[in-house]
Amino acid sequence: MTSHRVERLANRVPPLFAGLWIILFCGCSSFHGEWKRAAATPPPAGGITGRWEGHWRSKVNDHTGQLRCLVSELPDGRYQARFHAHYWKIFRFGYTVPLEVEAVEDAFEFKGDSDLGWYAGGVYHYEGHATPTEFDSTYRSKHDHGIFRMTRPETAEE
Repeated sequence: MTSHRVERLANRVPPLFAGLWIILFCGCSSFHGEWKRAAATPPPAGGITGRWEGHWRSKVNDHTGQLRCLVSELPDGRYQARFHAHYWKIFRFGYTVPLEVEAVEDAFEFKGDSDLGWYAGGVYHYEGHATPTEFDSTYRSKHDHGIFRMTRPETAEE
């Protein structure tokens, strides 16, 4: 490689890493701040909004990781779930899923779709069941499918 090519590559690498760092970690700090603020509000006795934590597991390759979620009700009555997942214990990934939620007796059924981009597997479909204390969901995409299992956090501050 010529010295000119090496110099051009060296000039591109720092912005590439900076961009990757921003994509991977800035959303995480935003989620972490919201997670801490949400700890001050106890979850509703008969609802699913608020903080959840547990794990996800792929049924395709048996990968698993820590999972946190903030569920909120939007002003128009729809819901959204903001997920923060760990992958291989070092990578963190956050995304939001709009949810259609229906109350069924003392629980809630929900479903939703989110396009996580080609790098994360494309469109994912979620279906699940939640009570005020347990949140169970399946997820499915073109190349993967698995489960989410979450409960309410035990402590108020984290």
